[in-house]
Amino acid sequence: QVRLVESGGGLVQAGGSLRLSCAASGYTLSYACVGWFRQAPGKEREGVSWISSKTGNTYYADSVKGRFTISRDDSTNTAYLEMNTLKPEDTAVYYCAAAHRGCRARFEYWGQGTQVTVSS
Repeated sequence: QVRLVESGGGLVQAGGSLRLSCAASGYTLSYACVGWFRQAPGKEREGVSWISSKTGNTYYADSVKGRFTISRDDSTNTAYLEMNTLKPEDTAVYYCAAAHRGCRARFEYWGQGTQVTVSS
């Protein structure tokens, strides 16, 4: 059974930082494209960032470019999202996901999400 478990969310002031973790079991993240998505209240889910297993290439949404960094530690089968200079508009539930067929394919596996709240 594949499980993705996010952690590291919380309440932080604007300008602060958080590091989200996504621990995987039952599946090897190095085989997949690993992505981070977020959903704010009343808004659609949006892709924040992902990293390709094949090329190592990364993608960042314009809204987080230069502030967020995605990474993956294959030794611990964990993905990370380092978030700096946080803004109130970054407030959302953050989900990690994995796509076995690459970053352009459907993300089959999802975590339960972790809440990030940025106060002004």
